[in-house]
Amino acid sequence: SSKTFWTTTGMFPQELIIGFPKCVKISKVAIQCYLVRTLRIERSTSKDPVGFEQCVEKDLQHREGQLQMEEFTLPEFQATYLRFIIKSAFDHFVSVHRVMAEGT
Repeated sequence: SSKTFWTTTGMFPQELIIGFPKCVKISKVAIQCYLVRTLRIERSTSKDPVGFEQCVEKDLQHREGQLQMEEFTLPEFQATYLRFIIKSAFDHFVSVHRVMAEGT
């Protein structure tokens, strides 16, 4: 829902894990967030959310008063879980408004 979001508790790093019903192929990940400085995305193909490996890490641009919209086009990979780690921020609290994954 565009009316909901996830917010951090003020300390970093913070993480958000998204699980899929089964292992899927992903080619692109997009995120809408606010005040995130450094973001890492990891994947796991395990049945449980363990054994993560890094897909991408990026420093995002600060956009005063606007959502950050970042797309990550990646070599196609498989994942059962995606872990988003907010390593640092431009303020004490950040928010994640939408996460999208494309693939099959």
